[in-house]
Amino acid sequence: MKEDPASNYRGARRFRQQPLPYDVKLLFPVLFLVGIGIVMVYSASSTLALKKFGTDYFFLKKQAVFALLGIVALVFCRHFPYRLFRSLTYPLLIIALIFLAVILTTGFGYSAGGATRWFRFGGFTFQPSEFARFAMVIYLAYSMQKKKDKLKDFKVGFLPHVLVLGMFTALIIVQPDFGSVAILCALTWIMLFVGGVRISHLLAALVIILPLAYLLLIDAEYRLNRMMSFWNPWKYSANEGYQIVHSLMAFGTGGIWGVGIGKGYQKLFYLPEPHTDFIFSVIGEELGLLGVLVILGLYALIFWRGIFISRNSQDSFGSFVAMGLTTAIGLQVCINMGVALGLLPTKGLTLPFLSYGGTSLLLNMASIGILMNIGASKKLPKLRQTKGSKVKQMSFAWNKR
Repeated sequence: MKEDPASNYRGARRFRQQPLPYDVKLLFPVLFLVGIGIVMVYSASSTLALKKFGTDYFFLKKQAVFALLGIVALVFCRHFPYRLFRSLTYPLLIIALIFLAVILTTGFGYSAGGATRWFRFGGFTFQPSEFARFAMVIYLAYSMQKKKDKLKDFKVGFLPHVLVLGMFTALIIVQPDFGSVAILCALTWIMLFVGGVRISHLLAALVIILPLAYLLLIDAEYRLNRMMSFWNPWKYSANEGYQIVHSLMAFGTGGIWGVGIGKGYQKLFYLPEPHTDFIFSVIGEELGLLGVLVILGLYALIFWRGIFISRNSQDSFGSFVAMGLTTAIGLQVCINMGVALGLLPTKGLTLPFLSYGGTSLLLNMASIGILMNIGASKKLPKLRQTKGSKVKQMSFAWNKR
């Protein structure tokens, strides 16, 4: 029996028209960054791991496990209906607040570098402030969708969101973790701006926040010293400016082509935390300007795709969630790179998808899965228009701005 060429052609055409289950334009740069991160974590941490744990594969093995778990989280969130997060908004907020309170008030908190920011389970740690950031994005998206017609009202569109932010920042500052507070405040401000909150309210918040930030800065001597070393790191190269100086030296040594993977010098007990906070400096030294540009290009693809998904989402909740998750990743990237390049005062923040750290990698991979879910979601059925009534067309302040 002869096959019908036309039917084969139609079948092939239908196959080609079927959408891929995963957004390749988003998945490719993420997996590429995770792969580079595994290699660079090993390169940056092997000497430290050998001295501290007796094996140079210690951090490599754990990062590989985190990467596999991150892929599982990505796949799960890609297929988990993101609209169900609306019903989980307040449970997520409560859990995040409980986590932050528990590490400060019980013996479960794990301290390192003078800060209590983690839970520790065996050889693994969990950072509640990362989870709090995710919970805040879901809360803001849910609340702004629910109050979309009243966002310009101070008591409805501004005050409740600031109060929730205040609860989180109060618990995180005590840890202390000033970097996470800065990201959380900036993230909230940006989401409220995009959502359509009155500009005068947001500007008034800046007028209040900036003096408070200054008071927090001068309240702790180490923060003030970091700020002084930021203005002139070479003057304080033996103490507070030590990290920035060696980070800049790493970039300078790398030049255009880099010294080669594994051949960096600054990671050899000169650059503190080379596999976490300053992994970008190791990349600059070993992969050079070319490697740095590749990393920047991959992040740019992620940001572009995240904004595209947000602008083209079929409902306001999905649009706000996509924008919030993309902004959260973008802020962390900008601050980490700014610190490594000496453009910002030193903050203990990881570089998404590249730095060693389980909580950051898992939640960022989950965020990518949610972005893919939002991008692939179908349009909600429209309400039927009845005689004598009008159905309002949904209009997002995100598109208006």
